[in-house]
Amino acid sequence: MSIEHPIVAVTGSSGAGTSTVREAFEYIFTNIGVNPVVIEGDSFHKFTRAEMYDRIKVPDLFGRRMTHFSPDGNLLDRLEQLFSEYAKTGTGEKRIYLHSDEEAAPYPGYKRGEFTEWEPIPEASDLLFYEGLHGGLVTEKYNIAQHVDLLIGVVPTTNLEWIQKIHRDSSERGYSHEQVVTTIVRRMPDYAMYISPQFSRTDVNFQRVPIVDTANPFEIQEIPSFNESLVIVNIRRPEKFTLGIDELRERIENSFNIRPNQLVMPAEKMVFAMETLLTPIIKMLVEKHSIVKPKANQL
Repeated sequence: MSIEHPIVAVTGSSGAGTSTVREAFEYIFTNIGVNPVVIEGDSFHKFTRAEMYDRIKVPDLFGRRMTHFSPDGNLLDRLEQLFSEYAKTGTGEKRIYLHSDEEAAPYPGYKRGEFTEWEPIPEASDLLFYEGLHGGLVTEKYNIAQHVDLLIGVVPTTNLEWIQKIHRDSSERGYSHEQVVTTIVRRMPDYAMYISPQFSRTDVNFQRVPIVDTANPFEIQEIPSFNESLVIVNIRRPEKFTLGIDELRERIENSFNIRPNQLVMPAEKMVFAMETLLTPIIKMLVEKHSIVKPKANQL
């Protein structure tokens, strides 16, 4: 953790819906005048898409195949170095992983599935915002979670996560349905070992739960909508927050407590709940370190 250069991390699996969280944070940062440096976890994958294909074909001595969930598939030493360096000095290096042709278009000479070159992060940022797979990772070799000031988990029920991944990767990233399903199955052991434990280290978890039948996620034709879902908010470390579960419940219509620090609410209220709950703590982090810049109308 840092006194001068805070780090906020959102951890969640591919298909978990972290893009919704990004929208909430964009609003928060704009609303309180914070200039973040944004880091995408995919940029710390170790291999290009083509290189990863080659490695997946060959199992290790135990019959396991590499995944992006495991340390072997990522540059976790560089990720931990970035967090450590940023916390101390506000500096570090980043790059971009190009998921699609559209993302690659602004970078001549690069194709989808490749990385841009490493470059220094922009100067004078107010905080580092990370969104990816390993923001709360702790292993015998790595302890990335120790550098994070605020850790948020986004973890829909497993079936919903798989449905969202199948639809996104098939429609936006050029994979076939069969390829995505194969990837999901291959990743299961590493999900249990490296992803799930992170949600026990988070400050707050947001879990979306569909209330329609998703018994066979591999054949669902439509992603359950927000109107067909509930969200469970679990404030795991209430001492960090100025707003408690009871206050949050009072602000969100049709929400109710299920446990002392857990709230159930309509899924369409998730972004509002994030903004309501997280804005005060983000503001506190940056104001504590005297780095919030005044808005133009306050000058």
